[in-house]
Amino acid sequence: MASTSTPLTLPVLPLDDEVVLPGMVVPLDLNDADVRAAVEAAQAAARSEPGKPKVLLVPRIDGTYASTGVLGTVEQVGRLADGDPGALIRGRGRVKIGAGTTGPGAALWVEGTTVDQTVPDPLPGHATELVKEYKALATAWLRKRGAWQVVDRVQAIDDVSALADNSGYSPFLTTEQKVELLETADPIARLKLATQQLRDHLAEQDVAETIAKDVQEGVDKQQREFLLRRQLEAVRKELRELNGEQEGEESDDYRARVEAADLPEKVREAALKEVDKLERSSDQSPEGSWIRTWLDTVLELPWNERTEDAYDIQGAKAILDAEHAGLEDVKERITEYLAVRKRRNDRGLGVVGGRRGGAVLALVGPPGVGKTSLGESVAHAMGRKFVRVALGGVRDEAEIRGHRRTYVGALPGRIVRAIKEAGSMNPVVLLDEIDKVGSDFRGDPAAALLEVLDPAQNHTFRDHYLEVELDLSDVVFLATANVLEAIPEALLDRMELVRLDGYTEDEKIVIARDHLLPRQLERAGLAKDEVVIDESALRKLAGEYTREAGVRTLERSVARLLRKVAAQHELGERELPFTVTDEELRGLIGRPHHVPESAQDPAERRTAVPGVATGLAVTGAGGDVLFVEASLADPETGAAGLTLTGQLGDVMKESAQIALSFLRSRGAELELPVGDLKDRGVHIHFPAGAVPKDGPSAGVTMTTALASLLSGRLVRTDVAMTGEVSLTGRVLPIGGVKQKLLAAHRAGVSTVIIPKRNEADLDDVPAEVLDKLDVHAVTDVRQVLELALSPAVNGAAPEVPVAA
Repeated sequence: MASTSTPLTLPVLPLDDEVVLPGMVVPLDLNDADVRAAVEAAQAAARSEPGKPKVLLVPRIDGTYASTGVLGTVEQVGRLADGDPGALIRGRGRVKIGAGTTGPGAALWVEGTTVDQTVPDPLPGHATELVKEYKALATAWLRKRGAWQVVDRVQAIDDVSALADNSGYSPFLTTEQKVELLETADPIARLKLATQQLRDHLAEQDVAETIAKDVQEGVDKQQREFLLRRQLEAVRKELRELNGEQEGEESDDYRARVEAADLPEKVREAALKEVDKLERSSDQSPEGSWIRTWLDTVLELPWNERTEDAYDIQGAKAILDAEHAGLEDVKERITEYLAVRKRRNDRGLGVVGGRRGGAVLALVGPPGVGKTSLGESVAHAMGRKFVRVALGGVRDEAEIRGHRRTYVGALPGRIVRAIKEAGSMNPVVLLDEIDKVGSDFRGDPAAALLEVLDPAQNHTFRDHYLEVELDLSDVVFLATANVLEAIPEALLDRMELVRLDGYTEDEKIVIARDHLLPRQLERAGLAKDEVVIDESALRKLAGEYTREAGVRTLERSVARLLRKVAAQHELGERELPFTVTDEELRGLIGRPHHVPESAQDPAERRTAVPGVATGLAVTGAGGDVLFVEASLADPETGAAGLTLTGQLGDVMKESAQIALSFLRSRGAELELPVGDLKDRGVHIHFPAGAVPKDGPSAGVTMTTALASLLSGRLVRTDVAMTGEVSLTGRVLPIGGVKQKLLAAHRAGVSTVIIPKRNEADLDDVPAEVLDKLDVHAVTDVRQVLELALSPAVNGAAPEVPVAA
């Protein structure tokens, strides 16, 4: 590729923020002093030289001249389209600007050198492809602009340099891009640069067109939807007029309902905001359905509905006594609550600090003692509505606080639904089986109950679905549970604990006579005077056919007895009326299942051999009798050490170690052969091995069983014991004394040993039970052994049982 250069001296015509490339023809305004001076200087110089006047077109960017200009010839001087004087100038070729010089006129003169490069002929392959690509891109751009006449002119350009300089007409190029084209001397490189600039512009234009198209389609869709909705409204209006219906929209109906409803001020404001949203939303929008469901829920809640409490304290107590036997603690607490409510109401203290006088009680006790039915009796006594909320197996926190409205099928929580179901803001809500609440990845429902059951917070309870404050401070919450330890400590701290430890045998007989028997007679289709169950039969049912803290199994036994009598009557085997006595029970429902240990033959009793002691325990079903068996392994075949069986927990295992350690260290004082404990293996077993057992209260029982084993003295059959033992032989306090003594009474035990420090718990035990039990409060294991072990027979040496 060859280049030629010719020195020139030319007047400078500056172009402010404009660029002219070779081949371009541009009109310039002669009112500009710089333009006029350059044109006049060129005309003066042309008088002495042949040819048209020549000027040097130089871009001036921010007052700075470019290093390359364009040689231009003044084609014509005359008037522009607007009538101002002007000159038509054609760009001829590139000029490299040199030093300044002098010349005629007021223009700036400079020396320059032409920069012209020739392109080889034929063109290289890549240059040919570049020419084709540029023409294709330029044609596509021109066709989009509708400049069809220019397309042919571009297609006719064969010179590479002229084709590249043709980009100077492109309006999308910036001044800096045009200067870059001007200063690129190589024609092929300049064409490549022009092609890249045109390609980038077309890509940007495609993106802009796509965006504009999407926007236009969205606008068209909205306009079409608006038009169709107007047409739909017009059709609906015509249909209403045709059917004679009154004109009015659903949103207008909701607005009227909200304004007419007796709502708290903040709730009314929130409801009206939702009505505004409903009016703005379309019928097909899912948001409209959510809003309507929410408004229906809010309007159905009894925001200002309250039932009047029955302040007849004597009448309320009579209702509780009539519907439930025993349970004096709960009855007393409800009576206290009503008395305080009555006094507050009399003195105008119904609402203090925005809070009303609700109550939160936790009824904890074994199954079948009447916790659930007690809630309904409390509501009856107070004259309130009753709602039961079953929490057993609930694992989702949203079940308590509700779901967010953004979820499909969202609903308020169970607390809000209970208020809605009750139809008043002050019902008795029974939270049944609160200890069966679980937690998983969906949250902890027990944690959500913290606000519900906190009297200091529940007057501003917020359900996730409603998102408005709900006052729960006037609600009486009764929570029921079987196991106290399963209730989270933070939740238990917010409730007042009331224990229901089970019924005595006399209470069971009263319940069976006054409540269970009439109900089961009706279910069996028998009249009250057709079948009579004698009190002796009821006592035997409660004592020998059932052994439980509650009365569920007792009721099933009564039902079975009545079904048997009804079936025999229908078969013609028995005449009615019929009186069931204790002698008739075996023939009707079989033999007893729970014969007291004291009633068995002495040789068949569990404690008929040394090493077996009777303990007392508390389970989820109330108190129970627990036997402990101990044996020593053969010194020749058995390995030394302690073996524990019966699925014991860590605490009970530690109690066994403590009992063994105490006897090893203090056994000599008790005249026991402690040497056997060092050389022979000790095995302690708790029967019913499939049932998990844990707790410290079996320490005394295990110590007694081991002492009986070593001494050969039998443990008294009529003695049961409970208590924790220390390494020094001290008997430490335990829990569940009332339930354990009730279990001992049911099992026919007459003597019970308890820790001295649990003596105060005897006040909770019914008097009729204490009258039948000989309770000994002890402080030391030595006292336990003196009471529990039978005396040695004629001072004979003990026989130590050996494990098989």
